[in-house]
Amino acid sequence: MTEEYHGNPSEVRSVWYQDGELRILDQTQLPERTVIERQDSVEQVWQSIKELKVRGAPAIGVAAAYGLVVGLRPYREASSEEFCRQAKRIGDYLIEARPTAVNLAWAVRRMLARLDELVSHRHEVGTGSEVSAARGADRPDRLYAELEAEAERIHREDIALCRAIGEHGRPLIKPDIGVLTHCNAGRLATSDYGTATAPMYLAHREGVPFRVYADESRPLLQGARLTSWELQAAGIDVTVITDNMAAFVISKGLVDLVIVGTDRVAANGDVANKIGTLGVAILARHFNIPFYVACPSSTVDLETPTGAEIVIEERGAEEVRSFGLRRTTPPDMQVRNPAFDVTPNELVTGLITERGIVSPPYAERLQELFGVR
Repeated sequence: MTEEYHGNPSEVRSVWYQDGELRILDQTQLPERTVIERQDSVEQVWQSIKELKVRGAPAIGVAAAYGLVVGLRPYREASSEEFCRQAKRIGDYLIEARPTAVNLAWAVRRMLARLDELVSHRHEVGTGSEVSAARGADRPDRLYAELEAEAERIHREDIALCRAIGEHGRPLIKPDIGVLTHCNAGRLATSDYGTATAPMYLAHREGVPFRVYADESRPLLQGARLTSWELQAAGIDVTVITDNMAAFVISKGLVDLVIVGTDRVAANGDVANKIGTLGVAILARHFNIPFYVACPSSTVDLETPTGAEIVIEERGAEEVRSFGLRRTTPPDMQVRNPAFDVTPNELVTGLITERGIVSPPYAERLQELFGVR
């Protein structure tokens, strides 16, 4: 079921869950239409993630957590064994939707770990009434309720994490500076505030004057369609430029700071983000401009040693062969369409996290801050 939203654009969210129903903002239809879509099956959630109706590393993690809940609805009256078996199957299925953003797998695995904790508790208690109570907690309807609560916790935590990222990054936004950002790491990519945009939102609310340059972000135009839409709705001074204008704009002294988001941070501080980010990082180094990456701890992947091990999603050729409804290449033209690139850690000035700004050496600092969860 879909419905068009006609309220204040600054109030709409990427994902929300209310009265047992999951809804997402269909971001493929922005900025022309603001369409809310109810998610009635795990297959629909999977498709929404795959088709970028919901996108951005934190947002797809939240959506996947709720997607597991949606997928388990039919099994609330099954046996506990069947409920757990289906949870594992559905979790594996959701993780397959997109490989690069670590938050998706992180959220699903956290949900499954919570399920394992609930089930194993039955075998750790004593005898008599304690065993009976533990067995009662092992019922699928109780397990379902606990997983629903865990998904809601993940959702609330994402909001708090993004707010904290904003508070740590807020001092970087000086009066009258120009900030360049790439793709969309804003409210639409998270539960609220965004990551890269969180410092901007907080500075704007404090009345700090600054301007934002948003890269268009070909081929899917997340900067032009999404970042400009949400920042304009918030009253922030934003200008869209095409990706190949960034060097010109920076060379004219219009940019003082770059803040981008990320879909995965490797253990050594290499970052995977929307295709084109590497070029922006190289430009920032050439023109001696600080290049910051904003991310919550759920995006830090200490199990991936370097960016070389990050799987880069390749998307369909038609995204490149056409622009809107118009074909821009000869039919059947060969195309490469990597959705992400990897920026090496030596080009990153700092990582803005909910625990503070992480500076080099990244391997040591990331292990210190996030090695024990």
